[in-house]
Amino acid sequence: MDAFYASVELLRYPELRGRAVVIGGGRDHQPRRRADGTHEFHILRDYVGRGVVTTSTYEARKLGVFSAMGMMKSAALAPEAILLPVDFDEYRRYSRLFKAAVREIAPVVEDRGIDEIYLDLSELPGVDQDGGRAVGIALKAAVRERTGLTCSIGITPNKLLSKLASELDKPDGLTLLTHDDIPARIWPLAARKVNGIGPKAAAKLAALGIETVGQLAAADPAFLRQHFGQAFGAWMHEASHGRDDRPVVTHSEPKSISRETTFDRDLHAVRDRLVLGEIFTELCEQLAGDLARKSYAAKTIGIKLRFDDFAIATRDITLASHTLDAREIRRAAGSCLKRVDLTRRLRLLGVRASALARLADLVAPLAAAPPTPTQVVAREPDPQVRDLPLFDDFS
Repeated sequence: MDAFYASVELLRYPELRGRAVVIGGGRDHQPRRRADGTHEFHILRDYVGRGVVTTSTYEARKLGVFSAMGMMKSAALAPEAILLPVDFDEYRRYSRLFKAAVREIAPVVEDRGIDEIYLDLSELPGVDQDGGRAVGIALKAAVRERTGLTCSIGITPNKLLSKLASELDKPDGLTLLTHDDIPARIWPLAARKVNGIGPKAAAKLAALGIETVGQLAAADPAFLRQHFGQAFGAWMHEASHGRDDRPVVTHSEPKSISRETTFDRDLHAVRDRLVLGEIFTELCEQLAGDLARKSYAAKTIGIKLRFDDFAIATRDITLASHTLDAREIRRAAGSCLKRVDLTRRLRLLGVRASALARLADLVAPLAAAPPTPTQVVAREPDPQVRDLPLFDDFS
């Protein structure tokens, strides 16, 4: 999907089409509706905090604003850009809509997240005659009709090339590519464009004088294995030549489901107890909603904390039986929090559900039971914060 979160927001606020828009604000950045029906939007230059950009429109990207960039840095690059809050519930709704539209045409689908999927078109009628162009056009039309959004499609012999091709003609692109097209269209790309070559590997390749996919393809396989190890070096050689035999995987069970949030400012467990309590409860309720929507229950509940010194702490608890009840999740997560030293300020709080089971597979009724700790406490909590009401109030 093209700039997915931003595109969903433009459906809600069509007056922002053609403007630089950044998604990543909090609830305080909700647009205000005027009496005449128009909206008053927040401007990026007024942002204060440590949040990061979730996504941006293509107009904002032309100004250098991309996902995962710090909001303050983005404000320096595009001070007049419109700032909108994230609305993951709405993005998930549109994700379900576009995937349902696709499955009506091409039912063999591998889900790769909220805005991306792989399709196996090999068994569809007519694909051999035109390389999949007609199917691609039909898919794009179906997605637009169902959602009002555009997508970019790469149709190639394998998943690796399709991932690359889907990025070549964004937005609203349809790219057909064969192995014969690799020298002209793939080899000029930066090596880091290959899915699987991360920033560290790309930097190491650059230090070795390899910056493009073509240079990677021309490198001696033994040289790559020497510098990157047997498996990764051999894979890079194969990938640079467009070889990939991975199948489209239509089903895989999630290992965990989580919700987390980064605060605009560091919060203190005592002085910001009420704010933290509200956020904590909301995260647990959202997590319970995610479990119910996906028809799972969890037996292990965990928390994740990031402190003002960027240290991370996690704690887990295993329950006597599976649950998807928000109160039970809140109670279990709260008991995890009691086992953490909370003297430092917090910048992130998260709640996680794991040891998942499908509701249909659970014969016994979901029953609440006292949780049993399964993780050893790394350090003793400060006595002053051990029994804070924030982490013991389940009313």
